[in-house]
Order: sequence, then C-alpha cells, then structure tokens
Amino acid sequence: MKILGISFGRKMHNCDIVTIHALMAAKEAGADVKFINTMDMEIGHCKGCGACSAARDRGKQIKCILKDDYLSLENEILNADGIIVAAPVYSIAPTGQLKNYIDRFGAAHDRAAALAEQEKRIKDGSQELLDERVFKDKYVAYISVGGAHTPNWVSMGLPNMYMFGMSSLMKTVGQIDAYDMGHRTNPVLDQTFLNQVVGLGRHLKESVGKPYEEVSWYGEEGACPVCHNKLLTVGKTTKVECPLCGIYGKISVEGDCLNVTFTETQKKRARNTYNGLLEHYVELKEMMDVIIPKMDKNKDFIDEEMKKYKTFQSTYE
Repeated sequence: MKILGISFGRKMHNCDIVTIHALMAAKEAGADVKFINTMDMEIGHCKGCGACSAARDRGKQIKCILKDDYLSLENEILNADGIIVAAPVYSIAPTGQLKNYIDRFGAAHDRAAALAEQEKRIKDGSQELLDERVFKDKYVAYISVGGAHTPNWVSMGLPNMYMFGMSSLMKTVGQIDAYDMGHRTNPVLDQTFLNQVVGLGRHLKESVGKPYEEVSWYGEEGACPVCHNKLLTVGKTTKVECPLCGIYGKISVEGDCLNVTFTETQKKRARNTYNGLLEHYVELKEMMDVIIPKMDKNKDFIDEEMKKYKTFQSTYE
C-alpha cells in the first residue's frame, strides 16, 4: 500500500510537519509512504487549450502538453493508493499552486469521461487503452493550515481542497481544519492537535482498499452529509444546495438549531460520485450538440463581430 503525502506549504513549516506526522502514523500502521513538498515545483496554470481531453478522445493517453513539474506530480498521484494533502491558506482560500494543479488534473481525469472512452476503445478493439491508473480507486485526506484564530478567515480552505479528488472520484476519508496555527506557534507544541493528525493518517491507511460505501468519516461533520463541508447556497426558500456536491436539500429551524435534510436520491448524484460525474459528462456532450451547429450557422456573423474585440486598443500604458 502506497500513501503519498503532499505539502503545498513552506519547507519544514506547518504544512510539512503535519503531512509528515500523518505519514509517520500511516507508516507505523504498515503503509509504504512518500513525501513531496511542492514549493520549488513549477506548476503553471491551465491554459484552457483542451489538448489533454482532446488527446483522450482521439485514442491517445491523457497528458497535459505543458512541460513543467505538474507532470511528475501527476505521475506520483496516479501511482499512489492513498494521498494526504496539506495546503496553507493565505487569502481565505488555499495557495494558488494547489488550484493550478486541480485545474490541470481534474477535468482531464474525469472518471466518467475516461470510462466512456475506455469502453469505446475496448469495443473498437483498440490496441492502446487508457492508463489503468486513471480508473483505480484512491483515498484522500485533507489538512487546511491557516494562522488565523478566527475560523472564518480560512473558510474556503477545505472546500477548495475538496476539489482535488472530485473529478477523479477519489474517496475523501477525512479532513482537519488547522486554522489556529498562529496561536499554536508550531504544531509540535500542541500534542492534542498532533493526535488528531495521527488519527487522520491511521484512518487513511485503514480506509485504503475498502469499498467506498464502507469508509467512515474522520473529522468534524459539516452541513453536507456527502462532502462534510459547512457551505450551503441559500436562496429565499427552504431549498438549499451544497455548492461543492451540487445536491439539493431542505432546511428547517428548531430553536437555535438549523437542520438540513438531503434525500438519498440527491446524495447519490453528488459530484464526487460516478452518477454525478456521469450527469455532467452527458450535460457537456449535449451542450456540444447545440454549440457546434450554432457556431456553424452563425460563423460569418461571429467572425465579423469578433473584429472589434481583436482590434481593441488600450488608452493608457
């Protein structure tokens, strides 16, 4: 069993310490472990060129054409069975390097799209199937690290980290919101907190290989029963949505307690489930059936209209 720890923070600072501490616990429980710090890695932002998914749909492997350190980190993640990710929160949300990785990895490794392509290749008798690692069940745990004593200053830490494994259908086994690192000064001074980290590392090791539905949750319970995060999109009715999972529920208030109820049907279409990914895959395919004919029909008009945008001049340096 291979468990990979990834720190997106400064070397030998809080993110490194908590990641390694969790890996130590997983190693003691019998896992093979590896640690990577990304601070010196060049992971550029996604260019939106679509080359990775285009290659997938043309019978090639899923591969980003940008040649930087993303490729080596991608390979390490594909090789791992379980993953611990720790990232610092600078401006309410995690560091941009993590988001750069998510943007380049997520859509390209969408499990529903990859499975549809793999089934097509098998049916056609293709000699080159997609890398089997793309379809391998993986298990992931997150640690959001922030200095603020007030939790709402790091409120988008864990929710953004959750997107790391969503499209590739990783099973999130637990998470820790380490928002008070300023007062802790250094994690080694807070044994109670380190015990939480140990528990997360052990739980990840124990979860690897289990059927997803049998994996228990480690950490605080949130408003959503699927992603366990605290965010809700609230309108002017009792209908609410988890903005991460894309599922709808109902809210009710009893005294000072807010109750949120999600049906089993909604839970089964969450974005981190195959049903949820398939729903989006079909949506995108149907969208292309609309876009392509519309573009063809209006090609001359669009070309003419685009001239004013292409020739637009700034009026100051």
